[in-house]
Amino acid sequence: MTWSIMFFFNSILFGVGLAMDAFSVSLANGLRAPKMSRSMQLQIAGVFAVFQTLMPLLGWLCVHNVAAVFRAAQPFIPWIALFLLVLIGGNMIREGLHRREHDEPAPVVGLRALLIQGVATSIDALSVGFTIADYTFPFALAESLIIGAVTLVICLGGLHLGRRFGTLMAGGASILGGIILIAIGLEIVLKHLLAA
Repeated sequence: MTWSIMFFFNSILFGVGLAMDAFSVSLANGLRAPKMSRSMQLQIAGVFAVFQTLMPLLGWLCVHNVAAVFRAAQPFIPWIALFLLVLIGGNMIREGLHRREHDEPAPVVGLRALLIQGVATSIDALSVGFTIADYTFPFALAESLIIGAVTLVICLGGLHLGRRFGTLMAGGASILGGIILIAIGLEIVLKHLLAA
């Protein structure tokens, strides 16, 4: 393996592909809280970027240290993501319906929910560790950092779009955001079932 333009280009493409779930969840978060501050947007995008950076590295470490255990757990990863996203999405729908009845403003996503979203949207990136298993650590680290940087930019875009449309949609935005999260969870499991 050598440092080349193709390495960086492929890493960016990898980052774009892996960031799509995080983009959708960022869009849902922006829909839910259209008056979200810039610092909160950076925090949310930062959490997704950190998880998308750490998961491929964790996968790489698993391949090099506990490959058999990791391979045994891999079939359950999509189901864990579905469970977490349905849990968060269902809660967003419930809150959206409650706020519509009581005409309350939408709260910004809490830290616990944000961490769960980060895990749920990046858990599939663990398997990236298998695809980069032949990389030395510096290359695996570089790939992971590029994936994280791409995720940060894409999630900031998703939050911006979500906030824009969330302002237009008012109370229904949280419900739509919850539906999007559940749909992402179903899509992750469907992809897994079709690939099996």
